[in-house]
Amino acid sequence: MINAISNTVQPQIEPAAQPAKAAAQPGSNQVTQQAPVTDTVQLSSGAKAALQELSETPTQTAKEAASGDAQARRLLAKETHH
Repeated sequence: MINAISNTVQPQIEPAAQPAKAAAQPGSNQVTQQAPVTDTVQLSSGAKAALQELSETPTQTAKEAASGDAQARRLLAKETHH
């Protein structure tokens, strides 16, 4: 069964706001500059260690593997198989 809707309210539509125009003043050529936005990031110790491992050279990895670093040994073994 279909019932007719009898109490409908039409929304009031406001006219679009007109953007305010800046008054041009003769001789006023000032340029405003905003400070650059900066974000601060804090890396966990695990992330710092991972970044260090990724950025070291193959020579450094070989030195660490020779001195007993297990992670460096695994990395060298992985690189050897590829």
